[in-house]
Amino acid sequence: MIFGRVKPLDAILATAEKKSLKRTLGGFQLMLFGIGCIIGTGIFVLTSAGAQKAGPGLMLAFAIAGLVCIVAALCYAEVAAMIPVAGSAYTYSYASVGEFLAWTVGWALILEYAVAASAVSVGWSGYFSGTILNEFLGINLPPWLAAGPLWLGGAPGGFINLPALVIALLVTWLLMIGTSESAKVNAVLVAIKVTALTLFVALTLTSPEFDVAKFNPFLPAGVFGGFGTGLGAVGAAATIFFAYVGFDAVSTAAEETKDPQRNVPFGLIGSLLFCTVFYILVAAGAIGTIGGQPIMGPGGIPFPAGSEELARQCALPLYSQALVCSDEALAHVLRQIGFSGIGNVLGIAAFLALPSVILVLIFAQTRIFFVMSRDGLLPEGLSKVHPKWKTPHVVTMITGLIVALGAAFMPVGLLADYANAGTLYAFFMVAVAVMVLRVKDPARHRSFRMPLVWVIAPLTLAGCLFLYLNLPLIAILVLPVWGLIGLVIYFAYSRSRSHLGRGVVEVVDDVAGIETTVPIDPPPAS
Repeated sequence: MIFGRVKPLDAILATAEKKSLKRTLGGFQLMLFGIGCIIGTGIFVLTSAGAQKAGPGLMLAFAIAGLVCIVAALCYAEVAAMIPVAGSAYTYSYASVGEFLAWTVGWALILEYAVAASAVSVGWSGYFSGTILNEFLGINLPPWLAAGPLWLGGAPGGFINLPALVIALLVTWLLMIGTSESAKVNAVLVAIKVTALTLFVALTLTSPEFDVAKFNPFLPAGVFGGFGTGLGAVGAAATIFFAYVGFDAVSTAAEETKDPQRNVPFGLIGSLLFCTVFYILVAAGAIGTIGGQPIMGPGGIPFPAGSEELARQCALPLYSQALVCSDEALAHVLRQIGFSGIGNVLGIAAFLALPSVILVLIFAQTRIFFVMSRDGLLPEGLSKVHPKWKTPHVVTMITGLIVALGAAFMPVGLLADYANAGTLYAFFMVAVAVMVLRVKDPARHRSFRMPLVWVIAPLTLAGCLFLYLNLPLIAILVLPVWGLIGLVIYFAYSRSRSHLGRGVVEVVDDVAGIETTVPIDPPPAS
């Protein structure tokens, strides 16, 4: 039967028991860990795309996305504490709903991580070109090297986003040769990000330029723009969901948390609520100072973010300084209200912090490949280890090339939407896994047991599905098309070579001989 292959949970948990971790984290520590994980690329990069979809309603969009994340986070926390091994939602699905659906989750995670890394690369490019090249060096890249082609939503005269291509390839090369990033360096980068955003909030909300009249109309595209439009506050929430997804790293820390039944929900909900309020304040500061109304097309409907039509409008002098047209939105806001120096500092913060995010995303992508290869679902050659570097150079190189190509030609808003499609499906399946395991294995020890599971898990399913259907139509279609490609591979190759299908159930948490090159604590957010 197609749904019959379920990996024995005892075999998976045997691996976790070999490397039990000491419980040292309290609730407040977990909350700080979560804030560091969540605040990242999304708020630096997607503010302009969100404003084009919702205008000042971007503030409501952050609240909607945050609420969906809270219920999804609680599902993640229970299953992550119960199955604390590599593979994330893929492994959870394998242990609950079986190999076929686990394959679809793993395939969606490949889409999520690779496309998210491309999106971050494009976001980094905006700050590099605007702050480092333009503000400090007085260099303006020619249009054909600064953005993708216009027909893909780039810019007039654009052909290739060279900085985005270069940073993706550089990070890939660093991962291939095994250069590691220390936890201390990453902690400094997290501090830089939070300090920069705190300064932004303080300066914009107290600026003489701040005017509440700029919030009217508050919902120029309405709360609900319609399924498949990607517009309105809900459409913006589906896009800026990207700004929250670092919380899954908090969930995986459940096995290291003291009194997890109390501290895990405190840490998860506390960090998500803090970041939601923080994001709303950032949006309020940006919109209240320079305005955030979308550029309207025919019939009073906003031009789609990342579209050729919007790119043409943003090239006009009338809109060139608008929030919705900026590639480095937050630095741009500060420059517009007279804080050029601090705007440049914020640009430098993004320039320094975002490459580590790209590194983690590409690294995470290779780990998903590894786990699937280990299970026999992908060719073992993908996990070939370089004799000198001790890294999985083949799969890293393939991943990096795909990331670089996406970054070179696609706008950040579209890439974020594509990544969110994969993310929302993975979160949906984690909620399914929680409910299935409650029925199939109710007596199993759970260090964190989610309260009201039959309310919260269905809310997660509904929330993820609702946001998915409010992505732009092209992003909605990406997931089933990508999934169809995956199904062809599964039935043509993976199903017949599955270790579980051949009776092999041994679980090895790490691939032998591979050097872990990214010892980051906490990992940066998407």
